[in-house]
Amino acid sequence: MAAAMRFAHFRTALVRAAAGSRGCHRSAPKTQYDAVIIGGGRLSSAYLQKGGLKTAVLERRHVLGGAAVSEEIIPGFCFSRASYLLSLLRPHIYQDLELKKHGLQVYMRDPNAFTPLLEEGVGGRPPRSLLLGTDLAKNQKEIGKFSEKDAKVFPDYVAHLEKLACAIHPLLDAPPVDVLGITQGPLRKRVAAMKSLKPLVKSGLKLGVNIPDFYELITAPIVKVLNRWFESEPLRATLATDALIGANISPSSPGSGYVLLHHVMGELEMEKGAWGYVEGGMGGVSKSIASSACSLGADIFTEQVIGQVLIGPDGSAKGVVMKDGTEVHSKVVLSNATPHVTFRQLTPQDALPQEFITAINQIDYTSPVTKINVAVDKLPNFLAAPNPADGKPGPHHQCSIHLNCESVEVLEAAYREGHDNILYLISFLRPMIEMVIPSVLDPTLAPPGCHVVSFFIQFTPYWLEGGRAWIDEDREKFANTVFDQVDCYAPGFKDSIIGKEILTPPDLEREFGLTGGNIFHGAMSLDQLYLARPVPSIANYRSPIKGLYICGSGSHPGGGVMGSAGWNAALAVLADLKQQ
Repeated sequence: MAAAMRFAHFRTALVRAAAGSRGCHRSAPKTQYDAVIIGGGRLSSAYLQKGGLKTAVLERRHVLGGAAVSEEIIPGFCFSRASYLLSLLRPHIYQDLELKKHGLQVYMRDPNAFTPLLEEGVGGRPPRSLLLGTDLAKNQKEIGKFSEKDAKVFPDYVAHLEKLACAIHPLLDAPPVDVLGITQGPLRKRVAAMKSLKPLVKSGLKLGVNIPDFYELITAPIVKVLNRWFESEPLRATLATDALIGANISPSSPGSGYVLLHHVMGELEMEKGAWGYVEGGMGGVSKSIASSACSLGADIFTEQVIGQVLIGPDGSAKGVVMKDGTEVHSKVVLSNATPHVTFRQLTPQDALPQEFITAINQIDYTSPVTKINVAVDKLPNFLAAPNPADGKPGPHHQCSIHLNCESVEVLEAAYREGHDNILYLISFLRPMIEMVIPSVLDPTLAPPGCHVVSFFIQFTPYWLEGGRAWIDEDREKFANTVFDQVDCYAPGFKDSIIGKEILTPPDLEREFGLTGGNIFHGAMSLDQLYLARPVPSIANYRSPIKGLYICGSGSHPGGGVMGSAGWNAALAVLADLKQQ
């Protein structure tokens, strides 16, 4: 009976996902709007509609979502093809747009991190593992298997990080300081621009005596920070992965601490630092935002390929022209594409200052990520946590599962191999692997008894040795290396595979428009954050072209923080139009 109910739930969800994947678009956009948004800027469209602007969103692909998308790429299995976990959706946006009402359902994960070790069990016992969640007492018991000292100080470490993360929340929900406004122009406008200092001052006051600690965390190598707190390698390595995910850096890279903070500053269901699986995959987030935007009057269209931004005789943006020559006119244009796509591919180059083009060309989009999506016919069975006789998922199956994470040095070696453009075609090389199995909590993703598994793997180069491009043979060899590694921890995994999809950095770029394959729309390094994101001259979301704005992850506060850039950009548009 339970299996039958699960199957009915699963099939209903697939039908619903297929029916809703294209959103609330009409057959074709009208020729005139107040605002046009390039790419998946559904959130900006909702706030623009709230502000009274008739808005159209034009998405390139056949399905809503950009990188937050759900697709049935293997018959019967629904995947979050790129983005795969939810946390950094800002709480006020969740409430403003009534996303729960519009269908967003999240499965909370607790525990949330599982690190099995490759070692021989002692006295017939399984190999050791580390399981972490929200229960500090349970965390201390797990950590105590490796170090009583680390177990004792772990609550202090968590409280310390939470204090730092909470202090910078005001900076996430506001534009960067308006330096030009404060330093140039009439006194009245300069005084008005002083208001932009408020979030920075608020964060500074919250940090208080912790300002030196915050400065160290965002500038130091994460290994330096972790070594100060802990002595056990599995714990240090597990925590270090949050500083490395999606970033082309190693634990010893200066500034890697900020990426760690970036990944712990999220919140779900009022629980700080929590991450969860969206029902139906990450496309569920996109569809709920689209539903909210459409309820406010926005028009959302898929399969709309933009040719370029229309520039009027006065030098301002006047809309877009599609690849087929159709023109859609508007008062303003917002781009949710990467800065490179926006300003080097879609904007006429003679409309931009040369120094601005030079700055855009210098943005770092290096990506170390390959995403592999896999359908399996049985639940992975880990040596460190064997499946029970009834075959039901254990607590560890819902976690982010960290493989090749026994020590920080293993992560350093993975970085060195990728940095040297050495492809993992030799079995003894060990890439950093994060593995998730969302179907253990979400029954809508796979048939009964089967599961969807996603791997987020680092460090893989964009170009192979000698500047050679990836070919299918390379992808297959790389995937087999990954699966062989997984088999070391969970024997039989490779034999359970029904189908797979392999997305290397060039594939992520081609499929989702992620320049360089970078999931953040640009590296999250200190030289590309806050006042300098994506470049200093447009950190306030306004491009050099009047009426053209950026609203995607390439702008402040950066990739992963869902909603803030779109919200801030919409507010900038409304403020500018109000002054006209």
